[in-house]
Amino acid sequence: MMDWQTYLSDWELIAEEQGFKTRKLIEVGGCAVWASEKGDPSLPTVYLSSGVHGDEPSGPQALLNLLRDGFFGEEYHWLICPALNPTGLQAGTRENARGVDLNRDYFMCEAEEVCAHIEWLKSQKIPDLFLSLHEDWESSGFYYYEINCGGKGVGYQSIMSAASAHFSPEPKLMIDDHPVTERGWIFHSVEPDLPEGWPEAIYLAKMGCPLSLTFETPSSADLSDRMACHQAVVKEAIVRIPQSYNF
Repeated sequence: MMDWQTYLSDWELIAEEQGFKTRKLIEVGGCAVWASEKGDPSLPTVYLSSGVHGDEPSGPQALLNLLRDGFFGEEYHWLICPALNPTGLQAGTRENARGVDLNRDYFMCEAEEVCAHIEWLKSQKIPDLFLSLHEDWESSGFYYYEINCGGKGVGYQSIMSAASAHFSPEPKLMIDDHPVTERGWIFHSVEPDLPEGWPEAIYLAKMGCPLSLTFETPSSADLSDRMACHQAVVKEAIVRIPQSYNF
């Protein structure tokens, strides 16, 4: 099992070296929930998050690798929350230490982590692009959700091409009760599946974020492959989608 205290310490140190300002949104179970910011807020804002489900470790590790590699340059205003559920990550559970699925709590706001995160989001410029890194224990391939307030999908071919070096598209035509738009791609409405069970992506859409992509890698695959896939699709999204939107 990973040492998540070391991860959080590494994130804080490397983020500072890479020009980020990092603040502690809250401490739960002796673990910090970090939020890092870099760049001029007048630039297009790209927000990335991971680790909201504690049994999905590849996203936080992928973001740390990108951070360490100096991927987050000067062309955007960056916001990153790398490990939103540190007690879940420590325990290897989807929910936090109190049994709350944080990614269904962005309407009810019962968990202190979510309340602190929402207060921070409210204090920030609304992102132009939101990327969320997840895993799926029931999938065998890569897929992603898109919420697009402009109503037009972007970047499907390039994102799937980037993922294909690591995983085939998820073969199911119905994923979590959602029909796929194309193989491995779910074009989701701005409305939640459950009226009171808002995930982070729905909350961002309701805030006014025009575009969000939630990337899902198969949890049954090797961790290194899941991490590499996340890194590849994040890089591709950052390159291709701002071009499509004329950021």
